Amino acid sequence: MLYFLQQIANAVPIAALYAALAFGYAIAFAVTRRADLTYGALFAFSGQMFVLFADFGWNQLWLVLPAALGIGAAAGLTLGVGAGLVAGRYVMRPLAFSSANTVVVASLGCLLVLMEIARLASDTKSLWLPPFLNGNIDFWSDPKFPVTLTLIQLLNTLLMVALVGAGHWFLAHSRAGRSWRAVSEDRDAAALCGIDAARVYIAAYGAASLIAACCGILAASYYGNMDFGTGLTFGVKVLFIAAIGGQTSPLYAALGAAAIGLLETMWGAYGPILWRDFAIFGFLVVVLAVTRQEKAIP
Repeated sequence: MLYFLQQIANAVPIAALYAALAFGYAIAFAVTRRADLTYGALFAFSGQMFVLFADFGWNQLWLVLPAALGIGAAAGLTLGVGAGLVAGRYVMRPLAFSSANTVVVASLGCLLVLMEIARLASDTKSLWLPPFLNGNIDFWSDPKFPVTLTLIQLLNTLLMVALVGAGHWFLAHSRAGRSWRAVSEDRDAAALCGIDAARVYIAAYGAASLIAACCGILAASYYGNMDFGTGLTFGVKVLFIAAIGGQTSPLYAALGAAAIGLLETMWGAYGPILWRDFAIFGFLVVVLAVTRQEKAIP
């Protein structure tokens, strides 16, 4: 029983990460209805820039660890959001309302460009952060098998949940949120009402990039490293897991993604780990095939 409770505790941080990533992805997807792998690349790119600049602050500027991490976080956030806005404005927006296949190819190109930038910036080295905030917090103080999470796991979970909550409130109550909903539901009707769909698209892409950057920084701070292969993996996985909750509804996408995070953790605890991704992707494909109700978008 305690082992099961520990696995539930382990699932909470990964479920929060998947939920936040799916929430951000759905914001951009809702106004384009086009699959986009750039989102996962921005997640990995921001995490790598965070580690790279934190390492620079620690080893080159001789800063204390909190200051080095602060520089890394600022750089990761700035470069991640900046890269997202550039890709959204000059690559994705001109293609967003054309062929869906064109957007997929262009997003793969953006992923490769960001991957190479990160590789060259780090001189093809794998950098690691020193562990921090790794003290255990006991939820069940059994001397034989305590149920615990580290402080950074708990902090990351709270920040990601707050990110989803604040984003949902903003979309539901702000004027920008109303414009986003109008464009996501019917772009042509929104344009007739005086809403600039292109501007809403750039704002949505910027918001999605901000969430991806925050998640990349938080994930790298916990794992200590961010491999860019993670970008492609997360890009594909988020595309699928967001669809479980509904890619055009960020909150439902987040809830669906959290459920997949829980399922993935429990499979890793009780099933063969080598088959985990195959089982998860297979489950997602089956669920999407059975529940698909949307009409094809030209």
